[in-house]
Amino acid sequence: MSLFSTAYLPPLAYVLEMMSSIDNICIEQHEHYTKQTYRNRCHLMGANGVFALSIPVMKKSNSKTCIKDLRIKYDENWQNNHWRSITSAYLSSPYFLYYQSELEQFYHKKYDFLLDFNLELFDYILSKMKVDLTYKLGAEFTPINTIEADYRQSIHPKKTWQDESIIQPYKQVFAEKFDFQPNLSILDLLCNEGQNSENYFLECLNNKEKPKQRFIFPK
Repeated sequence: MSLFSTAYLPPLAYVLEMMSSIDNICIEQHEHYTKQTYRNRCHLMGANGVFALSIPVMKKSNSKTCIKDLRIKYDENWQNNHWRSITSAYLSSPYFLYYQSELEQFYHKKYDFLLDFNLELFDYILSKMKVDLTYKLGAEFTPINTIEADYRQSIHPKKTWQDESIIQPYKQVFAEKFDFQPNLSILDLLCNEGQNSENYFLECLNNKEKPKQRFIFPK
């Protein structure tokens, strides 16, 4: 089993690890919410460089909240702020206009739970990328360090993904201003590569599987 946390517009590493899994991909829904992670945060590229968007959530005071029960907070108009930031960042990208109207609907509908919002948005983007992934939600909590393929903590905004070197450069918005950023949200890839995203992922995985060539000195 390969185990993942839920994620808001997750990074490329998230999908690459899922595609690397042979079967039995599971998304944890019984863990406690952890702040400052991809569970409610994503990283995108804008005119001023990489920026983060975070979904505000309702945490129970003095207690831990199960991720499946974590509600989204609407005290502030975060949906409008997120959509304006996304539009500003990707309006000039090659493919944003193809998905704009459908994406915008996710930022008008009010979801009660973070998990539901994350999964619906994730499924939508995978479908537009033509990436076929089958996953299930965990029936119960899986303790840390009990399975080998546990990505709940390793895919984290403050950690460098161990296989980041396999991520191939693609042309990002504002490429004339900033160096290539290898592990942004899948939304960044979709807006810049469109339906070629699946081929892009496969090329990255192929690069991972290639054996490293050894240089043999001539006699």
